[in-house]
Amino acid sequence: MVFSSLKFIFIFLPVFLIFYSASEKKYRNAVVVVSAIIVGIDMFMVMRLFRPLPILIYLASVLLLIYESNNAPEKRFRCSLIIVGAAAAAYYLFSMPAYRNAKSICIFIGCVAILLLLAYSSNRLQYQNLVILAGSVIFYGLGVGKLVYIVLFLLTNLVNFIVGQFIENSKYTKKLWLFFGVAFNFWWLIFFKYWTFGTENINAIFHQSLTVKNIILPIGISFYTFQNVSYIADVYKGKAQAEKNLINYGAYISMFPQLIAGPIVTYDHVAKELKSRKHTLDKVEDGLKTFTIGLGYKVLIANQVGGLWSDISMVGFDSISSPLAWLGIFAYSFQLYFDFCGYSLMAIGLGKIMGFELPRNFDHPYMSVTMTEFWRRWHMTLGTWFKDYVYIPLGGNRKGPGRLFFNTLVVWLFTGLWHGASWNFVIWGLVLFAIIMTEKYWTGNFFNKHKIVGHAYMILIIPLTWLLFAVTDFHELGVYFRNLIPFMHKKAEYIMENDYVHYWHKYWKYFAAGLIFSTRIPEAIYKKMKNSIVTVLLLLVIFGASVYCMYRGMDDPFMYFRF
Repeated sequence: MVFSSLKFIFIFLPVFLIFYSASEKKYRNAVVVVSAIIVGIDMFMVMRLFRPLPILIYLASVLLLIYESNNAPEKRFRCSLIIVGAAAAAYYLFSMPAYRNAKSICIFIGCVAILLLLAYSSNRLQYQNLVILAGSVIFYGLGVGKLVYIVLFLLTNLVNFIVGQFIENSKYTKKLWLFFGVAFNFWWLIFFKYWTFGTENINAIFHQSLTVKNIILPIGISFYTFQNVSYIADVYKGKAQAEKNLINYGAYISMFPQLIAGPIVTYDHVAKELKSRKHTLDKVEDGLKTFTIGLGYKVLIANQVGGLWSDISMVGFDSISSPLAWLGIFAYSFQLYFDFCGYSLMAIGLGKIMGFELPRNFDHPYMSVTMTEFWRRWHMTLGTWFKDYVYIPLGGNRKGPGRLFFNTLVVWLFTGLWHGASWNFVIWGLVLFAIIMTEKYWTGNFFNKHKIVGHAYMILIIPLTWLLFAVTDFHELGVYFRNLIPFMHKKAEYIMENDYVHYWHKYWKYFAAGLIFSTRIPEAIYKKMKNSIVTVLLLLVIFGASVYCMYRGMDDPFMYFRF
């Protein structure tokens, strides 16, 4: 997948930063030179593009940009960048037979002309927001690969932008416009994510023969749907003013670092920065460090420890011992955390480079002593969204125990369904609801007072609930749960004696890294030594090791992309 490949690290990000920094003259040369080196390495050492035309385009582009960087005024430099980018894009697009026609050429020329006009006529901040919007749409397009999904994404942005205006300016039809906006957003989410699931269950329950369509889920639709809904809801409640600039709104929704897998950012969190933000070398440095830590989490811990879960899946759940079954769900637990937390840190780091402070999404959830505490620390922006836009509007805890029970049930049922259109996610959500309600009325106070017991309880309960999350087939799920209990295991089905010893020797170092970095200790050390040369050198090693692993093919798509 393009988002986890070298194309993203070595082509998209450097090119994006060249365009974004065009208005900051003092950064131009450094960004152009460094980015040119990175793109050159990718073109000639990784992709091995040694044909004359790509080499000529690359050299001409670098020389033109270096010359323009030193001599051109700001607006001319922007236009030079667009021309160079358009030339590279034209070479890539029109090398494919599907785009070699008059219609595609006219659309391409028209888009380039519009970008040139907007880039030349806008002020510095408007231009940077335009780059965020255009770059993010290109990034999204590379991922989804289908024009219809790109059009849908742009259409939802436009409709919600207009609905926000109508809600703010209407006196008597605010609720009607809010209802329309919510229905419009969730219709597309339901259609793409739940239509097949619903049709299959209607056929099974009512013995019907409705046509089941294999609908491909657009990447990121769960995340950008929630952001659009939160925006129009906040405008309706008066918490936020409607955005008057379509490019600003598009930049907010489409901002590529968080577009695909969060954090879920509410409009009021970035509204001021869309209209006024400062770029400093300190922010860029801090952003690069945060990005590198997230990259290390993903590539050096999540991908590596996740290899054990992949190995077990290949062997088959009915052919593993009980100790290996337990190792497997612990490995999956670490993989899921460091994969998603790593992506969130990368997004936050890139946001800092662009001048945005994106919200924190994880706060060492595996250090929790109750499941209630865990879900205050895990995917925090999703939990906040459900609290602000589902739980509180339903009445929260203000209408008695019965209503609190119902409201909490709805939240966890929706949380399960948000993660996937499958019955295992529904059951996962209901199990979490049962655990949290049990803690609220019975066990929670005990675990909070006796921290050691609470940690032991969570060490057991977290991987068991993630198993419900990981395995969608109920037969396979039953086999795995049976294998977790030694006296229920069928020993004849082992694939090897002492299999857990073999896999422990192979993966123990990644378990150790996962355990250490799940605690607050590394973060506390990092904060104290953040600006030291030792930290810089260590982060360079992490970045280099991560890129090497990705080059060797030891990288997997981010797990939350499927949600």
